[in-house]
Amino acid sequence: MTTTPIIHHYPQSPASEKVRVFLGLKGIAWRSVIIPRVPPKPLVMPLTGGFRLTPVMQIGADIYCDTFCIIQELENRYPSPSLLPKDGSSVDWAIGAWDDTQLFKTAIAIVFSDGLDHMPPGFAEDRIALYFDGADQNTYFKDKLSENLSIVRRFFAEVDTAVEKHDFIGGASPSVSDALAYYIAWFLRGRFSGGPELIAAFPILEAWESRIREFGYGEVTDFSAETALEEARIALPDAGIGILAANDLGFELGQSISVRPMDDENATTGALITLTDDRVSLLRMDPQVGEVAVHFPRSGYVLAPSS
Repeated sequence: MTTTPIIHHYPQSPASEKVRVFLGLKGIAWRSVIIPRVPPKPLVMPLTGGFRLTPVMQIGADIYCDTFCIIQELENRYPSPSLLPKDGSSVDWAIGAWDDTQLFKTAIAIVFSDGLDHMPPGFAEDRIALYFDGADQNTYFKDKLSENLSIVRRFFAEVDTAVEKHDFIGGASPSVSDALAYYIAWFLRGRFSGGPELIAAFPILEAWESRIREFGYGEVTDFSAETALEEARIALPDAGIGILAANDLGFELGQSISVRPMDDENATTGALITLTDDRVSLLRMDPQVGEVAVHFPRSGYVLAPSS
């Protein structure tokens, strides 16, 4: 059974770009499964059991949800070259926590300010319901554009300063911070009509953006969703490491619990096999793929006993 990662994603996904760039910076070979941009996702749900966001990483019968969890697992499995801070904290994850919340939604709102007419059917409605609580698409994004551009300019100015004396945000070598910052520039350049002009106002950042782009995405092989499901079916999932968290929420090993993102009601339910300060993993059964382990980051997720 190969351990080459499978990334379930779609080309236009900004969150997927973060992972694709990380794979490129580390020079990792991976397999690409293209999935729908909006639900239903019938060839993804058997793996995740409800988690609907993109991307998802599969290694055999182990399914990794959320870019934070995916990047951590890639670093664990491919430690060289190391792109994560040695102490597991530092500014790298601080950037990630911010860009996954305020900055990411700000960038989406900017794109939606002039791109709604060019989006596939149902896409804008799905994302507005997910990220903006059903905001009026005729007024909300245009009214917020000036404020949102100001937020992004401040971020770009910080990156511009960070790479003024170095090739990369952390110094002479790339780190996870470069992937976490780059995908915002990539998203706005490609999806917002004013993106190229916005980025051109920061020439040092623009040169850095070009350096990151040259790394590419690593060694990519196209793969079918059906074959990925079969690979999960014949593999054995991780058995888990038990409950090692400082705050275990009163859960017991093997207890049936649900896990969902804070801003999404779609939950995955299964038997608890791992609970640490930074990860929660569930063992679940699906008729199409058999037993799989689904892994989530602890931060940004809601855990609850399942009824």
